[in-house]
Amino acid sequence: MRMCSIASGSSGNCIYAGSDTTHILVDVGISGKKTVQGLEKLGVKPEDLDGIFVTHEHADHINGLGVMARKYGIPVYGTKGTLDAIRRTSSLGKIDESLFQEIEADTKITVKDMTLNPMRISHDAAEPVAYRIIHGKKKIGIVTDLGCYNDYTVECLKGMDALLIEANHDVNMLQVGPYPYYLKQRILGKRGHLSNELSGQLLGRILNDHMQTVILGHLSRDNNLPELAYETVRVEIAMADNAYKAGDFPIRVASRSEMSEIIEIA
Repeated sequence: MRMCSIASGSSGNCIYAGSDTTHILVDVGISGKKTVQGLEKLGVKPEDLDGIFVTHEHADHINGLGVMARKYGIPVYGTKGTLDAIRRTSSLGKIDESLFQEIEADTKITVKDMTLNPMRISHDAAEPVAYRIIHGKKKIGIVTDLGCYNDYTVECLKGMDALLIEANHDVNMLQVGPYPYYLKQRILGKRGHLSNELSGQLLGRILNDHMQTVILGHLSRDNNLPELAYETVRVEIAMADNAYKAGDFPIRVASRSEMSEIIEIA
């Protein structure tokens, strides 16, 4: 199984996961053109996509959804709340109802040789989820847009081989930055976004002997820096009450505008 961040950040999110025979996207928050260009670099034709799994209906996760679904007839998977919100998003244009596939949190769905298991997250959207993806004995998690985590989150993410996890903002940068007060409160709230510190603390609870790679994603353009996210997460892992150190596995930071390297989960 392999994973690649085509784009990840507050301006657009699109993550690829696939095997030799199955190809899916988690979110299409960038233009259809950029999505296709990213897939081509991966050697994947858009016609080969087996599904687009949507985490929630915010623009930075669905901007290119209408174009991709219509042009290539790709099934769109999402919770009932998310799909209903997508139907109400006029900017996407009309999407054929037959393409919508309703899913539920904690109910697995199999697409060819990959199994996806949605998990509930805390975010200010209709019915948001993150995704765990299983291929054979390998497991990856794609978990962004959550303002907080709890024991359920930790339990869901145990035993992962690779993880793309949100490290959205540095709290101090956000607090002194240019955002209006209401927006700062939204981001900092329990239905907002995970800070660098909280991201590192969550990682500290779910690290395991199988973990091969961690990708920090969904970084804010205005309230974070890649180097700051990387170092803060490493510090939090070092302070965690476990046997692992930040140097025990690679930690990468996904770019908002450039593709990550392809992560092969051996």
